[in-house]
Amino acid sequence: MPRTARDVVFVDGVRTPFGKAGPKGLYAETRADDLIVRVIRELRRRNPSLPADRVDEVAIAATTQTGDQGLTIGRSAAVLAGLPKSVPGYAIDRMCAGAMTAVTTVAGGIAFGAYDVAIAGGVEHMGRHPMGEGVDPNPRFLAEKLVDPSALVMGSTAENLHDRFPHITRERADAYALRSQQKVAAAYEAGRIQPDLVPMAIRSQEKGYGLATRDEPPRPETTLEGLAGLKTPFRPHGHVTAGNAAGLNDGATGCIVAAEDVAAELGLPVRMRLVDYAFAGVEPEVMGVGPVPATEKLLARNSLTMDGIGLIEINEAFAVQVIAFLDHFKIADDDARVNPWGGAIALGHPLASSGVRLMMQLARQFAERPDVRFGLTTMCVGMGMGGTVLWENPSFEGGK
Repeated sequence: MPRTARDVVFVDGVRTPFGKAGPKGLYAETRADDLIVRVIRELRRRNPSLPADRVDEVAIAATTQTGDQGLTIGRSAAVLAGLPKSVPGYAIDRMCAGAMTAVTTVAGGIAFGAYDVAIAGGVEHMGRHPMGEGVDPNPRFLAEKLVDPSALVMGSTAENLHDRFPHITRERADAYALRSQQKVAAAYEAGRIQPDLVPMAIRSQEKGYGLATRDEPPRPETTLEGLAGLKTPFRPHGHVTAGNAAGLNDGATGCIVAAEDVAAELGLPVRMRLVDYAFAGVEPEVMGVGPVPATEKLLARNSLTMDGIGLIEINEAFAVQVIAFLDHFKIADDDARVNPWGGAIALGHPLASSGVRLMMQLARQFAERPDVRFGLTTMCVGMGMGGTVLWENPSFEGGK
């Protein structure tokens, strides 16, 4: 029997505050699965008109699927969060684009008619599970020169980008990083970040119990002079520092995605409409350029140019990678459309969870900007990939 595709919408998104990975970080003694369980419970609490048994799937991403991030995290988190045992779940891995892929994958299922409503998100506890933990790369990668040895060290891939685009200087990267910190500080000051955060109970053997209520990584006191004095750990006299890159972080994100007609039936809000998405591969040693071909593919398929995009949420794994994207599309480093509330350089980048953070920030901005019709969420991905999702603003008034 013939099927017709259905429109897919972003209903709501929440996240834990992001912490710094390591023995002194917010979540040093908190389990990864407890982070994502907290997010799922909060999504349900905030959307009481969604019956638990109407959730058709739970797709949760993690880059390092072991320990408390293993055991088919989507299913185990669904059970731990108190969803009915009849609700299935699964785990996804596309490194940094894990949560983004969780959303696009369940969205495909919704458009096809296999699901009505799904929960998608990601979790990464880089303190407990450093990137690459337990990995055994096939020796053919290097023996057959399939990739450069630097391909598996993300900071080195960023240095490679500086080599490829020598006009992207360290000074320019530092200036971009400073703006990210300032924008996050301003967004916090204006109360724009807080509505998407769910307070997370934390414990510490030393300090007892506590509550995480805001992101730990931002450094509002950052100055250009301070950034200029930082070491370049990936290369002597290099360009990439702890100041112009995202840190190592812990955190979880999640969202509700639904068919538009089902959202209307259940009285769920529609914050964004998913138009299309694209993923692309690039040379792993310059994985930071990944968002460029993914975005090119998406714009071409939808007969759009960058002029038609009113807001861009790009994940700031490294300042150089963002600037390479902006240069390609002839967008100024300080263009107001790009990460208006700052990005991962200040907020943090718990790998697999970041894609949904981009979405929830874009959804909030859409609500404030009825003059904007289309927005992008885009990111580079380890092993040489990029992913971009095109969203439409349901509050757009330009057509009226």
